Amino acid sequence: MAQLWGGRFTKETDQIVYDFNASILFDKRLYKQDIEGSMAHVRMLEKQGILTEKECEKLIHGLLGILQDVDSGVLEITSEYEDIHSFVEANLIARIGETGKKLHTGRSRNDQVALDMRLYVRDEIRNTDHLLYGLMQVLFRIMEENLDTFMPGFTHLQKAQPVTLAHHIGAYFEMFKRDRSRLSDILDRMNYCPLGAGALAGTTYPLDRGYTAQLLGFAGPTLNSMDSVSDRDYVIEYLSALSTIMMHLSRFSEEIIIWNSNEYQFVELDDAYSTGSSIMPQKKNPDIAELVRGKTGRVYGALMGMLTTMKGLPLAYNKDMQEDKEGIFDAIDTVTACITLFTGMVDTMKFNKNAMEASAKNGFTNATDVADYLVNRGVPFRDAHSISGRLVLDCIAKGKALDDLTLDEFRAQSECFDEDIYEAISMKTCVEKRLTLGAPGRVAMEEVIAVNKEYMDSTSAL
Repeated sequence: MAQLWGGRFTKETDQIVYDFNASILFDKRLYKQDIEGSMAHVRMLEKQGILTEKECEKLIHGLLGILQDVDSGVLEITSEYEDIHSFVEANLIARIGETGKKLHTGRSRNDQVALDMRLYVRDEIRNTDHLLYGLMQVLFRIMEENLDTFMPGFTHLQKAQPVTLAHHIGAYFEMFKRDRSRLSDILDRMNYCPLGAGALAGTTYPLDRGYTAQLLGFAGPTLNSMDSVSDRDYVIEYLSALSTIMMHLSRFSEEIIIWNSNEYQFVELDDAYSTGSSIMPQKKNPDIAELVRGKTGRVYGALMGMLTTMKGLPLAYNKDMQEDKEGIFDAIDTVTACITLFTGMVDTMKFNKNAMEASAKNGFTNATDVADYLVNRGVPFRDAHSISGRLVLDCIAKGKALDDLTLDEFRAQSECFDEDIYEAISMKTCVEKRLTLGAPGRVAMEEVIAVNKEYMDSTSAL
């Protein structure tokens, strides 16, 4: 058992207790952050005269050697050690001798792990943002290419009004834009360095916490030592943001699953992102979309687990907080895989434009425009709405679309109809007339495309 404590104990920890208490099996992924933080701490100690220049150089050399050996696989992180901190320190002492025992001067595992988690979460927030940006690049391309691809817009899963594929995809673009904004906000709030807080009450050593923060790329040091070691709200915020991202991905996945069905045939998924059936040879299943939808609950679970863990903890550090790691690690891995695969699936997905337009036409999505046509000829809206509804009933009875009705059939419901009704209710006209900012009309969409292009050009990464 490699432990960083034991002086006041008279016997060994029971092995079962040791195993239950240990975190090395999961916090080993923090080894880079732990070593990075340790090197910054050592440099600060040397600057303050707490360590000599020679001691500092020896410690840095030893830490870099451990980092390189772990990276290359020469040195394995094993369950012999209680946690990643004891692994690094024990190996450092074994390599450089007594000087290695000075590494922990002015530091506690409480502020050390708080630092490791902040560094790790900060790195992962930036990675999540990068992945979202890649997905948005694909969505932006689809928007640019489909300004005139007509399709039904839905409410209650019922065909409602005609839109364009560019407009529909643009809705998700806006969602992911807000997701990136949330990540940026979290990064700004959590980018402060807890190292130097000690166990909970600071230290008697003359540490320069501002210098440590500077070395590690933080905006500055945290301002309360108790909060520094017991705060995990940035983990909760990140899990919340990841949950929202997954919610958006899940909604999008649900639509792709529907669009991929034989009844809709709006899209065809690439073979590389589909699976088949072991018994039904005709099947081509949207498994990636379904798994993304399913894994959303997994990420939600990590958020609820973290909230539940933290809700009853008094200040300052409690061992319960060790439970902050496995959930966030799993959530990060899950979201990373989901965004990556989802991006590839959407990028290779083929759109059946003819099926989309036919669905819009046959679903009476232009019924509102029939009513608007009558209003523009002096018919009160409520009467126009009723007339349009009766025309839909007539179409259903005859198995027709509104566009297929004869002029006589239109006039049977109102003498206000004329030959121009056909142009007025064409898919193109119905969409193009919607020119308010945010609407699907081409002019409005081109304005939005220009805004989003500027956004994509100016916000490549956090």
